[in-house]
Amino acid sequence: MKINYECAACMQRQSREAIEYAVSSDDERMDITIEVISYLEKYFKKNTRSNKLGTDLHHMIMDKTGNHDPYKILREEGNKVALKLIPLVEDLLAKDDSLENYVKVAVAGNLIDFGALEATTDIEELIRSKITQDLTVNDVDKLEKSLRNSENILYLADNGGEIVFDKQLIKKIKEDYDVNIILALKESPILNDALVSDAKDLGIDDYATLISTGASSVGVVEEYVSDELISLMDSCDFIISKGMGNYEGLSEMKLNRPIYYMLTTKCSVISKEIGIDEGSTVLIRKDP
Repeated sequence: MKINYECAACMQRQSREAIEYAVSSDDERMDITIEVISYLEKYFKKNTRSNKLGTDLHHMIMDKTGNHDPYKILREEGNKVALKLIPLVEDLLAKDDSLENYVKVAVAGNLIDFGALEATTDIEELIRSKITQDLTVNDVDKLEKSLRNSENILYLADNGGEIVFDKQLIKKIKEDYDVNIILALKESPILNDALVSDAKDLGIDDYATLISTGASSVGVVEEYVSDELISLMDSCDFIISKGMGNYEGLSEMKLNRPIYYMLTTKCSVISKEIGIDEGSTVLIRKDP
């Protein structure tokens, strides 16, 4: 996805939050903020890929502050929120164990996103309100058909905490459809994105093969991720893509496999591109 004029305000907000979490001195914050403004003045141009610019901007902030995991506390908070909601999730799935319900849980988990939402947002309350709502775009029937006719799928994870909900869906897919699932997570910290170590701690490796994307990027940035991931995108039966960052990246790539985008839209730009209202829950299939 290319940047929109609205992306400027979001990137400035994200930069402010990242700087505040990275350093405590107001003088340092001021110096780095000036550099952020200069950086955006230089690189915020028409036809720039949104998630590549976002990736480069966050890495610039990390390098300048010397803090290469400024969102660590938020990633940990996301895990706490998700684990707190597990009893609610388990009760919901016990009453209705359909694939659609598992998808709704995974999509609601996509709200644990401190890059797209204000850091002060009540994430727990948002998830509680969304988890039982019908999907705005619902391609679950297509997904189920794909699962019944596939052997190998690539699942692109998004945020920390969110993968607690992804685990439920991954386990469901593995047990009901017996497909080989490869779960790709970030190489090292970027925003509050999930890492390979997070998935191991949750025991997701009991149901999926865990790999690194080879990069710490906002979603998939083609020239930053590993050759292994690019090869898997070309050889798997289909891709499940979680979150907005992966949507931004994959929508700019020429791939020869179907993609199931699974997300909650938290910005007007992506909402408009998909053709839905902001705050919508989505499972949508896109073919090559």
